Amino acid sequence: MNLADGSWPRLPLVGARGRADNVPMNDSRTLLIVGHVPSANTQRLRDAVEAGALAAKAGSVKVVTKTPFDTDADDVLAAKALVLGTTENLGYMSGALKDFFDRVYYPCLDDTGGLPYALYIRAKLDGTGTRRGVESITSGLGWRAVQEPMICHGEWQEDFVEDCHTLGMAMAAGLDGGIF
Repeated sequence: MNLADGSWPRLPLVGARGRADNVPMNDSRTLLIVGHVPSANTQRLRDAVEAGALAAKAGSVKVVTKTPFDTDADDVLAAKALVLGTTENLGYMSGALKDFFDRVYYPCLDDTGGLPYALYIRAKLDGTGTRRGVESITSGLGWRAVQEPMICHGEWQEDFVEDCHTLGMAMAAGLDGGIF
């Protein structure tokens, strides 16, 4: 995904969870960013998502950023939207993100249906297995992807950072504007 032309990611799916029409405008809506950061470059990606969310100046949105190991079910239950970030490890999501899902799945299963989320993957290869693994679990939880996963694949490109920044902006703006 190259957003150098200034275009925003498409956010085609709209649902009732967290919509502005049923939340007073002074209420905070939490955007939870859960990103695995095993390297300096993956740290830059997660930081870019956070910076983008903060740059959106979405007044009703509170941005919370954590690693998968530091995130628990209470964090997910308090969120109105999520951004998940992972590396591609052996054709699958990182063990850190899998651990996160293992710990939050059942405590969140009955209370987070429809939760909007976006996914970014840092993949040396194509990210297909990683995407499939995350989508399988999020589907079981009943979460809704608000855009196609962003796969930063191949050798490192500086554009990945800008793409993640734009993703964070879009998620915060969409949450603030009641798009999802």
